Amino acid sequence: MRSMIRSLVFVLLATLVVSHPAVAAVQVVTTTADLGALAQEIGGDRVTVTALARGYQDPHFVDPKPSFILSVSRADLLIVIGRELEIGWLPPLINSSRNAKIQPGGRGYLDASLNVKILEIPTGQITRAMGDVHPSGNPHYWLEPDNGRRIAQAIRDKLSALAPADQAYFTQRYNDFDARLADAQKRWNSTMAPFKGTKIVTYHRSWPNFTDYFGLDVMGYVEPKPGVPPSPTHTLELIADMKSQGAKLIIVEPYFDLKTAQSIANQVGGKVLVLAPSVGGAKEAIDYIKLFDYDINLLAANLKQVTGK
Repeated sequence: MRSMIRSLVFVLLATLVVSHPAVAAVQVVTTTADLGALAQEIGGDRVTVTALARGYQDPHFVDPKPSFILSVSRADLLIVIGRELEIGWLPPLINSSRNAKIQPGGRGYLDASLNVKILEIPTGQITRAMGDVHPSGNPHYWLEPDNGRRIAQAIRDKLSALAPADQAYFTQRYNDFDARLADAQKRWNSTMAPFKGTKIVTYHRSWPNFTDYFGLDVMGYVEPKPGVPPSPTHTLELIADMKSQGAKLIIVEPYFDLKTAQSIANQVGGKVLVLAPSVGGAKEAIDYIKLFDYDINLLAANLKQVTGK
């Protein structure tokens, strides 16, 4: 009899396990690899993360794939950069997904730009003659460590709202990330301290938060206006300005043509440096902290060469 009872109890427990499976992971889709990396930091094994844009791609111009629609249609949470960075490719994906949860303003929609430091917010009338200016400010804000922390906080809060049973887990994951980021910031700040005030040039306006945080002075751009290819006249003016101000380093993203930047660098006796603007933009930049490790180490080494510091 006891053996029979034990068998019945075993069968009952097995039935309960089968009929009540573990809670499924939160399906998270992010527009960029940086947001994906931060979502993975906070979500751990309680989330499944799909990042749409790769770190070596220009996030303004992403070619939507059919698989993107499937991913977005299944998402519990969509995290976007916002500030119109994805305006050219994301809205059709959201509309085609027919997923009410992740529509702008929905419970499963997170605009990561709402609680971060935004620079270069234009004033006055904006026209196409100004180039690809973002009316609500520069969207490359993730390239500032303090903004990375703020994004992580927003992700922690959103995941906790979507999966309240895992709130303590998400909080613990955030606290661990916050401590590691704080330690890394001390290291990065120490490495970059000798170069505060150094004048540099960037190809595109991708780096204002980065250069503002680390105290670099961007005195010019290879593009005459955002998104506008360099003209011969602008190039000559930039060469003259770099010579007069002693700027020797040009930072370029991996998706831009190096030819014009290299020609300018040759004229001023300087260097062109390709930095990773996103997680995955270089093979070493496998997560958010390692992205900065990679860029800071490479940048410091090259600044030392051109400045002699």
